[in-house]
Amino acid sequence: MSPGGRFSHYELQALVGRGGMAEVFRAVDLAGPRAGQKVAIKRLLPELAKNSEYVELFVGEADLSRMLHHPNIVEVYEAGTVGEQYYMAMEYIDGRDLGQIVKRCRERKILLPIDFAVFLTVALLDALAYAHSAASPTGKPLGIVHCDISPSNLFISRVGEIKLGDFGIAKANAHDDLQGETPVWGKAYYLSPEALEGRVAPAEDLWAATVTLYELLTNERPFTGADPDAVGAAIRKALPKRLRAVRPEISAGLDEAAMRGFARDPRQRYPDAASFAAALRPHFDELIGNPMAIASVVRGLFGA
Repeated sequence: MSPGGRFSHYELQALVGRGGMAEVFRAVDLAGPRAGQKVAIKRLLPELAKNSEYVELFVGEADLSRMLHHPNIVEVYEAGTVGEQYYMAMEYIDGRDLGQIVKRCRERKILLPIDFAVFLTVALLDALAYAHSAASPTGKPLGIVHCDISPSNLFISRVGEIKLGDFGIAKANAHDDLQGETPVWGKAYYLSPEALEGRVAPAEDLWAATVTLYELLTNERPFTGADPDAVGAAIRKALPKRLRAVRPEISAGLDEAAMRGFARDPRQRYPDAASFAAALRPHFDELIGNPMAIASVVRGLFGA
């Protein structure tokens, strides 16, 4: 179905994204409590609808996401099927993802203000702290690990809202057996040493959040290589350049707080996302790093 068509009780307006598993449309809800409201419709690609693995991932994301309600997480309103098409209706974020913002900064050879980078990372960690400790409606801990933290999955609206999305490969005790080793999921640049070995735990998300912070502060990735195997080899060494070596105006305190996230042994990193966020909070000025200022930067980078 092309943009502009009717899909259930939604009017599809424009295709806004397409990945390896799903396509996302901007749409308007035509009925119910959100009648007239813009939403995002995420649909499993039709060619994958008969692939049980992809269907399971998509349905798992929908089931998990509908249980998460936090100001820094994209809200999922409903999910289901129309004919043979699996879909979910989500909060529409009118803005950009952080990956696009970092790319534009690289193109223009400018760095995000330090306060902005830290503020964005704290918002990400607040979302992770909630997700990692979330429980089902019956009170059972969900044991969520996002497994795909990267700038492209953090969305910034035109009014400065910061939203973590895409729980498509998230692992949870409610849906998965997390004991032992599992297949390696996620983007190569953001994997932790233990994730490369197939071990899934919240510490993996904290490592990826550290990589994201490093990238926001420097426009560089801490671990690089010509191919995924070379990137993995660099990650296993766990010896990135210090932040201050790349950007000298970063304070020693922020450098120390951030680089702790790269400890090879997960037990030497922060015990949880809330602790990491608390360590970063003293290193940004809320008068500079705040939603209104972030919205202004996005407008400046991409126009109104």
